[in-house]
Amino acid sequence: MSLPDLALKAPLGRAVAALPVPWRRALALLACAWTGNVVLFASDWQAMFLQWWDSSTYNHVLLIPFILGWLISLRWREVVRIEPQAWWPGLIAFAGAAFLWLLGTFAGLSLATQLGVVLMAQASVLVLLGPRACAALLFPIAYMLFLVPAGDELIPALQTITAKISMALLALSNVPAHIEGVFITTPGGYFEVAEACSGVKFLIAMIAYGALVANVCFASWTRRIAFMALSIAMPILANGVRAWGTIFIAEHRGIEFAAGFDHIFYGWIFFAVVMALVMAIAWRFFDRAIDDRMVDAEALNGNALLARLSAFSMGQGRALPALAAIALVFSGWSAWANSLEAPVPARIAFPEVPGWQQVDYTPQAAWKPLHTGANHVLLGRFRDDAGHTVDISYALYATQDDGREAGGFGQGAIPLGGGWAWESSPAPLAQGHADRIQTAGPVHRLAETFYRSGPLFTGSNTRLKLENILDRLLLRERTTATLILSAEDAIPGQPPAEASLRAFLNAAGPVDAWMDRAAAGR
Repeated sequence: MSLPDLALKAPLGRAVAALPVPWRRALALLACAWTGNVVLFASDWQAMFLQWWDSSTYNHVLLIPFILGWLISLRWREVVRIEPQAWWPGLIAFAGAAFLWLLGTFAGLSLATQLGVVLMAQASVLVLLGPRACAALLFPIAYMLFLVPAGDELIPALQTITAKISMALLALSNVPAHIEGVFITTPGGYFEVAEACSGVKFLIAMIAYGALVANVCFASWTRRIAFMALSIAMPILANGVRAWGTIFIAEHRGIEFAAGFDHIFYGWIFFAVVMALVMAIAWRFFDRAIDDRMVDAEALNGNALLARLSAFSMGQGRALPALAAIALVFSGWSAWANSLEAPVPARIAFPEVPGWQQVDYTPQAAWKPLHTGANHVLLGRFRDDAGHTVDISYALYATQDDGREAGGFGQGAIPLGGGWAWESSPAPLAQGHADRIQTAGPVHRLAETFYRSGPLFTGSNTRLKLENILDRLLLRERTTATLILSAEDAIPGQPPAEASLRAFLNAAGPVDAWMDRAAAGR
């Protein structure tokens, strides 16, 4: 018996042999396109997989490929009744996804690069299978977006919401409490709604689960939207109740008992309870019969709009090389831009400030801003004769890319995992971005952040990102600098933080010129 005969006797071989010839060719081309995507953008796929595997926030994504296979199987009998075709307008979508990936590499934004590679995989389906087949597979294709590990950006907002819900419930339960940002003080202790308590992991997983149930169990779009709203609101509200419960138990049983209870309950048990509650509420509203077809091939084949779109076809033999050419152009552009670095001095030092002297750095609570990947980092404390004290953190980067982002997530005045949390955003004293932050004690700080890149001087992280992206697009070599001026506040015997920062700014002169002198090493 020959090897081809053996292959056809295997389940997969029989399944392939049962496919219409056009589908065999189209799926072979799609497999080649996806393989090329994974090989060419291996670093992005590897980074995503490590997040799926290592981060509890994204462990649920490991199930997404299996869910995609199941969703496709529900539609497959109808899908194969549609003839696939190569479709050249899909190349525009593919080029747009590649451009998004390029911008992400230039901005050092992994979310954009990872979204870009997933969008390219989706656009490859559009190019190689055509609009009719993609309409039949629309939900599975869209569901691929959940492969992107996104959601950490919601943590600060969720911390604030959780803290406010907790305060409202503490008031209802007659527990006196005071809140500053995400820090809550009660007679029983001092509590922080930390990043791990934001509830982001369950919100993200619940959104993915909610989208799946909304598609499979509902036919009405009104009910789908209502179910998604419930899937978003329920974990947020439940997390606020959980945080309140921890504080409430601490008031009556002590902090150690409350922490132990929270550690045991807060996990997949908590998620399972929330998910079961959502399903219990929605169960009676399911309106899709178990034997309903997920798609109607006859209707799609007869759809006038899809017929007009299908007229823009191209030869299948040209589609795959076109995809490869676009991917190579953008990856080559990225490699060229990433090889550029602006020259920086061998060493830098703080410029002199009239009337101020550098003193030992002895903060009341440890504070060290994060400047990952910077070529030079300075951290020091300055004091004048009037007793004003200012801490200065300065970082100089030869370039901006992944792992070296001046304004990246968790960078700067509120370092990720540094024990400090955002409290409020007061008006800036100069042209920077001001934050009032707090750590256990409580100890408060006022910090103002400035960015400098070429002619740009700003406190806006968004403006910095846009300037960095433009530099990379135009292949310009420019340094980027970050300056953080900060002072501890409410310290007995010391001037207020705002007064100290104003005194330093008045003595130093224009901040952009001061940053330029530091970058020049003089």
